[in-house]
Amino acid sequence: MKDYHKAYGLEYVVLRYFNAAGADPDGEIGESHDPETHLIPLVLDATAGKRPDIKIFGNDYPTRDGTCIRDYIHVTDLAQAHLLALRYLENGGKGDCFNLGNEKGTSVLEIVEAVKHVTDRDFPVTLAPRRTGDPGILVGSSEKARTALGWEPQFTDIETIVRHAWKWHQKRNREFV
Repeated sequence: MKDYHKAYGLEYVVLRYFNAAGADPDGEIGESHDPETHLIPLVLDATAGKRPDIKIFGNDYPTRDGTCIRDYIHVTDLAQAHLLALRYLENGGKGDCFNLGNEKGTSVLEIVEAVKHVTDRDFPVTLAPRRTGDPGILVGSSEKARTALGWEPQFTDIETIVRHAWKWHQKRNREFV
């Protein structure tokens, strides 16, 4: 994109997401992957018995509870950032890259607990060895997006993110009801 900018004057915006999560607050649109690799849908699958357990890969990281910490960002907030990025370009904004995250991390164990709280269900949790290359903490700064785009995430609470994902999963799958 930078090369096209230099060669042709094309302005651009790159939006770097952290962990996109949640669903439309009304539960109309959500995420589904095959195979599923994202933590929140995997944990929700464990609540329905669609998987035997949820695996926590390592509990000896230098974090508050020993599990990896990641920055989760609601999909609705990401959609809003896209609209703001388009307006930024329409209003003469220059090519740039922006991080999109909540600037606060949630641990794997905190996600598991949030799902248990939101769903009022228990499920097996298994400790597994660390995955090679997993850093203990990945949290980014969205200050640049806040300043340049006027972006402010609305759904920053992990239980809200989980609640919206749960609502979509319930609408989509009978076993979640």
